Amino acid sequence: MILLEILYALVVILLAVYGFNTLLLTWLSASSRNKVPGAGRNQPEEWPYVTVQLPVYNERYVANRLIDAVVKLDYPEARLQIQVLDDSSDNTRQIIAETVAGYQNDGLHITHIRRTDRVGFKSGALANGLRSANGEFIAIFDADFIPEPGFLKACVPSLIEDAGIGCVQARWGHINRDTSWLTRAQATGIDGHFQIEQAARSNQRYFLNFNGTAGIWRRSCIDEAGGWGSDTLTEDLDLSYRAQLKGWRILYLPQVMVPGELPVHISAFKRQQFRWAKGSIQTARKLLPDLWRSPQPLHIKLEGTIHLTHYLVHFLILLNLLLTLPVLYLNSRFYWAVHIFTTAAIGPLLMYWISMRRSGQSIRGSLTHLVVLLFMGMGLSVNNTRAVIEAGMGVKTSFLRTPKFNITGGQDAQGIRDYLLPRDPNTWLEVGFALYALFLLGYVVTTGAFGLALWLVLYAGGFSYIVYLGLIQSKKAPSRPNLNSLRNLFKRKPIPDIKSQPLGD
Repeated sequence: MILLEILYALVVILLAVYGFNTLLLTWLSASSRNKVPGAGRNQPEEWPYVTVQLPVYNERYVANRLIDAVVKLDYPEARLQIQVLDDSSDNTRQIIAETVAGYQNDGLHITHIRRTDRVGFKSGALANGLRSANGEFIAIFDADFIPEPGFLKACVPSLIEDAGIGCVQARWGHINRDTSWLTRAQATGIDGHFQIEQAARSNQRYFLNFNGTAGIWRRSCIDEAGGWGSDTLTEDLDLSYRAQLKGWRILYLPQVMVPGELPVHISAFKRQQFRWAKGSIQTARKLLPDLWRSPQPLHIKLEGTIHLTHYLVHFLILLNLLLTLPVLYLNSRFYWAVHIFTTAAIGPLLMYWISMRRSGQSIRGSLTHLVVLLFMGMGLSVNNTRAVIEAGMGVKTSFLRTPKFNITGGQDAQGIRDYLLPRDPNTWLEVGFALYALFLLGYVVTTGAFGLALWLVLYAGGFSYIVYLGLIQSKKAPSRPNLNSLRNLFKRKPIPDIKSQPLGD
């Protein structure tokens, strides 16, 4: 039993490391908040050639929206090339073909690139597009994002002025933040990542990551780093670290915002999280040895290690819950470690709180969103633990897209169900963990171990929330596509009028 006690203490200490690191990044972000990079201050006399790549796979609801936004980019037409990298297997390919043909007739340099297979998935499509790309710089937008006209002119000057910058990354905005509690919680989590973590890493010259969309790469940087790889599910993180290990820098531009659409169904969100978690650990296995063999300073190596392995937190959270009962039953001498865990939790809480306050949310709204985000973080631990274990064991899986539905504002997706994913098979396991957490909560109340009560409430509430969404959303799903929604595919929706905003979207 001593081994279980030692394991419990180790789990809590590791969780504390990640928590205190978040506190450090929050402090670094706050202390350097006024050091915002100057994007677009010096406009060149002649703009460089830019290729815009739009990787798309079965996105019938948002493909037109993306293309319509990109062709409106304020950039010299003679210096701009647009590639729609379409691997679709449904009628998205016809939608794109008609849209691209229309813009070609208008004289725009836009091409519709199809492949005979999906080798390499998104990374394979990007690499295939590079073969015919003419741009010195490569801008990338996923199908669910809507770049504003001034994006290129806001970002390209930073690449021109500093030849050591291999990539610039813009901040993500959200066109459907208010669709549901789920989307509000996602927006809160993403805002914390961009407003705090990305800002701190960029300002401190730590390694950071291109987020897969809403950014621009220098073509020579991609080539020198070895090009796009498909051996992980996070090709963006993989290329980012390989580029930085080659001496290139990635610059985060918080004042440039690109709105995107958040997943509205829990099954889609869990799929996205699974891909990010598994890909991050795959990248860690692949590149951590190279990072530690590199001449980088120790603090860069340590921060990079925490960054690449951050999804281990979900595995540790689940393991912590499982070990709580034997530790309490044995009246373990290591029970004191829970106080370290509680103290370290200040880091994530403070990060999200500051992010929400910068976004102008009310105190009441911030508290509510923070509680939902905590529930969601706990509830995702089964889903993401499975991803971490598979990555650690070297289990290969396909790149599975996150479906989007052209949802804006406070709309929902009740009329669009043909991309709805099946119920997650982990649901009943999550039910079991919810019941286990409730049992433990009753146990600690009767034994007086009240220091764990709050955490067990979060565990029970988190699993229950995730299970509830999974059951209620899958129950509403019809057995076949909604024909009315299919008839509306070719009806253009206006692009939301979202203006550029300062930090604090």
